Amino acid sequence: MLRIVNHTTIRVVALSRARRFISVQSILHGSPEAKEAGEVDIQQHSRLVARGKYVHGFEVHRVKPDAVEVYKHAAAKYYAGIKNDPELHVKLTGSWETIVGDQDAFVHILEYENYAGYDKTTALIKKTHHANAYRELLPSVTSRTSQLTQEFAFFPTSPPHAQGGIFELRTYQLKPGTLLEWENAWRKGIEARRKFVAPVGAWFSQIGRLHQVHHMWQYPSLEARKEMREKAWQIDGWAETVSKTSQLAKFMDSFVLLPLPYSPLK
Repeated sequence: MLRIVNHTTIRVVALSRARRFISVQSILHGSPEAKEAGEVDIQQHSRLVARGKYVHGFEVHRVKPDAVEVYKHAAAKYYAGIKNDPELHVKLTGSWETIVGDQDAFVHILEYENYAGYDKTTALIKKTHHANAYRELLPSVTSRTSQLTQEFAFFPTSPPHAQGGIFELRTYQLKPGTLLEWENAWRKGIEARRKFVAPVGAWFSQIGRLHQVHHMWQYPSLEARKEMREKAWQIDGWAETVSKTSQLAKFMDSFVLLPLPYSPLK
């Protein structure tokens, strides 16, 4: 049977399809519509790109210049203490001091067994001697920030090891709605970098400063870092990755870190 469709029906169908296409593009490619709904998108994206088993807490402390050694002693007592307490169900990924970037700043990354694990751990800490140990480091601190992140599914965080050298923490503030596009480009390009050095870990923010991506690298020295990065630029795929991801970022930061003695990653 021949189906007769008038021009009005054709226009309605075409408009409906166009709207569906725009909606998909908004989620995947960071259009203005996605940017307006950035907080919703980050939750949708997390289900697609996250390794959902763990939550990583980033804690950054800025310390009075004349109180750095006092802070290090107090931080060792607190972070090594919770790391070694089996009742808390939390792992210390690492603790570092910034040597290039924000001066007198310290970065601590903790691994929790999902959000329920975070709730349980933080509640337990408040009831134990660890709370007193934490209060001991506060007089040395000028500011604190915390952020909860998840790992990218394609790159779990490295297990504890002692390889020596330096760490580089790179942080990207993405345009809202562009996480999937960033992850796709970076995941493809990282294969070029793996030939010389692999990231220690890669995370994206969930609570705290949103639309942020972090990845961490370990090098024997700054000179070795320079050489490895130059070699990566000669591999097909890396230049394209840098070009694409840089277009999705509002700004970028790079910090060179040294691990503290009790850090599992060092």
